[in-house]
Amino acid sequence: MAELLDDEDIETQLPDGWERDGDEIARTYAFDDYLAGIAFVTQVGEVAEEEFHHPEIRVGYEEVEVRLTSHEEGGITEKDIRLANLFDAEY
Repeated sequence: MAELLDDEDIETQLPDGWERDGDEIARTYAFDDYLAGIAFVTQVGEVAEEEFHHPEIRVGYEEVEVRLTSHEEGGITEKDIRLANLFDAEY
């Protein structure tokens, strides 16, 4: 099990464009069209499966919202920060 990050660690490690929302971190990615967002979701899904840590994803017309938390630990861990950075690399 991963350890929960404290508030200071979350603030200093949170990647640009991500926001803390309670026990989750979230980011909304913008796209020129729906299919570009869907392609991104596919990439995110592949990364998440490789890391065996899965986000919540909401798909809109020109945007995709990604939310991460470590459910078993009850909050934000290094796994969430790592995945956020990996997702950003796909964008």
